[in-house]
Amino acid sequence: MAKEAVHRLKYRGQLTLAKPLGQLIGLTFVQCGRPFLPHCIVPVPLHPRRLRQRGYNQALEIARPLARQMEIPLDLRLLQRIRQTTPQQGLPAAARRRNLRRAFTLASSAAGLKILLVDDVMTTGETVRECSRTLRAGGAAEVQVAVFGRA
Repeated sequence: MAKEAVHRLKYRGQLTLAKPLGQLIGLTFVQCGRPFLPHCIVPVPLHPRRLRQRGYNQALEIARPLARQMEIPLDLRLLQRIRQTTPQQGLPAAARRRNLRRAFTLASSAAGLKILLVDDVMTTGETVRECSRTLRAGGAAEVQVAVFGRA
C-alpha cells in the first residue's frame, strides 16, 4: 500500500498523497527520539527540465508538510541539480553512481548547517549520498536523510 501511494504521487500526479506521506515521516522522526534538530529541511531537487516535464517535485511535496509539522524552515534554493541525468530506476548500482557524479551544486554556503535531506524513496542510496556529499563539501555540519520508503 505504501509503495502504491509513492508510485501514485510520483508518476500519477496524485499530490494529495504528499501530505500524509510527509506527516508519517515526521511522526517517525519524532518517535526515533534522536536529538538531531536541523536548521533546515532540503528536498532532493529535480533538474529544471525534469521538473517542467513532471510539473512538480515529489520530494518537495513530501517535505512541505514535514517542515510545517516540525516547524523547521524549508530551503528550496540551497541544493540544486545542475546536470540532467538518466532516471535512476532500473540502473545497476555502479551506473547509478556514475550517473549522479557532479549532478548537484550549492547556491550558497551550507557552513555549519544541520540539514535534513528529504526524498521519496531510497533504492541504492546513491542520490542521497551524492546530495549529502555536495552539502558536506559546502560546509554542512551534519546531514541526516529522511525518505518515505526503501526499494
